[in-house]
Amino acid sequence: MPDFSPWHDNSFTYSPPNNEPAPCRRISEDPEFHSLRRAQRRFGVRATILSVGGFLLYVLLSHSVPGLMNQRLLGDLTLGLALGLGQFVVMGVTAWCYVRYMRTRVDPLARGLGSRLDQHEANSLRSAAHRGESAHAPTVQPGSRGYRTW
Repeated sequence: MPDFSPWHDNSFTYSPPNNEPAPCRRISEDPEFHSLRRAQRRFGVRATILSVGGFLLYVLLSHSVPGLMNQRLLGDLTLGLALGLGQFVVMGVTAWCYVRYMRTRVDPLARGLGSRLDQHEANSLRSAAHRGESAHAPTVQPGSRGYRTW
């Protein structure tokens, strides 16, 4: 092993320089992020209870009271078949409510949080360029968050 190190700090290990500015805080600590997660969870719990509860009720009725489920409504249509087909309606209504809820309540919060993050990244890049660190800093476009595009 040589007596000298090729690295500037005379260590025998290489650690790449950290040129990225440290974020002020993690995004998961942002109160707006917490309200976004709360809004998603709130709807998710309701939709799950409605969908799974409706299906579970159908299965329990089919098992517990087969005489009731075999009652004819119109021609060959029984109550059990109508309730079974009603599961498709319940799933469709749940999906429609999900899309509507996300568009009206969650998407505006996500867009606001994303624009704040984009603005923070753009300010960080501008301040790094102003300090003369642009030659060493990675070239990330504002708004891309460093993800590879396909």
